[in-house]
Amino acid sequence: PPKNPQTFPPPPPPSQTPPATMPSKKQVMTLPINQIFTYLTQKKRTLIWLYSSPHLRIEGQIIGFDEFMNVTLDDAVEIDVRGGGREEVGRIMLKGDAITLLQEV
Repeated sequence: PPKNPQTFPPPPPPSQTPPATMPSKKQVMTLPINQIFTYLTQKKRTLIWLYSSPHLRIEGQIIGFDEFMNVTLDDAVEIDVRGGGREEVGRIMLKGDAITLLQEV
């Protein structure tokens, strides 16, 4: 045994914990698939950044998706952020691995 053991008082029971140390608001995590479902059900136009073409964006209304984040868009528009050009492409399907970011417009 050590010669001079240090003793500390036991921590207070949970019921006596000061209110300042308790979290004031519970944080809730939103899963990506739930966010995509929100865009779908609320029929929001969505801007999609492409992984392989950082200068291109696709904007459209999500009408379907799957567990791989493959997304079907209606009334899609391809946007060139360098030149500002816009080209209507209609209804398209984007593979999930081509998507970098989804953003509500």
